[in-house]
Amino acid sequence: MKKKMLIIEKSLQDKIKKLSPEMQKLIFELYETSIRDPKTGLYNYRLFETVLEMEIEKAKRGQENLSLIMVDIDDFKKINEKYGHIRADDILVRLAKVMSRTMRAYDILSRFGGEEFMILLPETNLKNAKLFSERLKQKIYEDKFLSKHGIKVSGGIAQYKKSETAKRFKERVNLALRKAKSQGKDRFVVAK
Repeated sequence: MKKKMLIIEKSLQDKIKKLSPEMQKLIFELYETSIRDPKTGLYNYRLFETVLEMEIEKAKRGQENLSLIMVDIDDFKKINEKYGHIRADDILVRLAKVMSRTMRAYDILSRFGGEEFMILLPETNLKNAKLFSERLKQKIYEDKFLSKHGIKVSGGIAQYKKSETAKRFKERVNLALRKAKSQGKDRFVVAK
């Protein structure tokens, strides 16, 4: 329970600590439900947006690097048609687990929607973000369940530019993802 308290702001933490253990548990369950994707257990897009804004502010103030990767499962519609929605859901859950195990504790992985995921890499320059994407692809290839179903991913990679908005940062990584798709899929492309 202490680990979950780290995400909640200090003043709210103090108020929650004064409640009964049963009430604390219910509040944490409600909080977890509000920040998690129900299918994969990853953070949802709402939490991702909040953390992205905070990390951008940190990058602006501290001159820290910040990178973003957008990942999309290649040909997911065909996978749905071939295996059905239940198996496709199993694939999403498994991919989420493989990606989670590949990340550092302070990286943020969220389900963006459908078969798309966002990975926020604080204190990471473009070179290290590219290395991460290569490692991620390798872990996906090595996973028996995912390889059995022919799962491949494409992605866009971007490093935050000091003057851009969060919206522009996401647009650049999305354009890089679209470029990866148009270049034949199963690859990661760096944003301009």
